[in-house]
Amino acid sequence: MAKTAVIVLADNESHADYGRLANALETAKEFAETESDEVKLIFDGAGTQWIPELEDESSDYHELYQTVREDTAVCDFCAGAFGVDDAVEDAGVVTLDDHDGHPSIRSLVDDDYEIITF
Repeated sequence: MAKTAVIVLADNESHADYGRLANALETAKEFAETESDEVKLIFDGAGTQWIPELEDESSDYHELYQTVREDTAVCDFCAGAFGVDDAVEDAGVVTLDDHDGHPSIRSLVDDDYEIITF
């Protein structure tokens, strides 16, 4: 059994950023499809800007995102800092604020999660 946290830090401005997102979603999906694994997909920093796009049904990545949406969370502080807090709230995506308004990476490590960043 693997416990993995996939963290998306990539912005949404370049072709390379879209590649990082696709790889993060595919990685999270692979863990989600393995019944004995636990996965958390966390959008942090500039990565929080992906939520409005991924929630849009016309997005190229919407379907892939839907396969891992129930395992998805967003940094509360960064959603506000990057101006997507209303979109995150409207989408009903869980926000994390365990450590000074941010997700606690230390808690994930303490809970034996492998951390993968994109």
